[in-house]
Amino acid sequence: MTNEATEDMQLLSFNIILHAGNARSNAMEAITLAKEYKFDEARSKISEADKEFTEAHHSQTKLLQDEAEGKQNEVTVILVHAQDHLMTAMTVKDLANEMIEMYEKMKQLEER
Repeated sequence: MTNEATEDMQLLSFNIILHAGNARSNAMEAITLAKEYKFDEARSKISEADKEFTEAHHSQTKLLQDEAEGKQNEVTVILVHAQDHLMTAMTVKDLANEMIEMYEKMKQLEER
């Protein structure tokens, strides 16, 4: 792998980490807002998380396209770390959506 290819891989990996981290933070904020029964704001944070996921996926897609075109992508620790961040953030977002619904139901029950 050339220095340029290595730098490209690192840049894409760090881009995935950045946007996955932002998405995870937004999802965690959504949980906090849902806990306060601020459901519109919580959903807004989920929407922000989705935008960050889109950016992370653009980088991931670039790696997949390169490999599909026959370019060898060296699997580095930083790339594995980036993928781990992305998958963890996706899980947090899924749980955040579930928790928003849970808190909505709690609020409804409290209001009865």
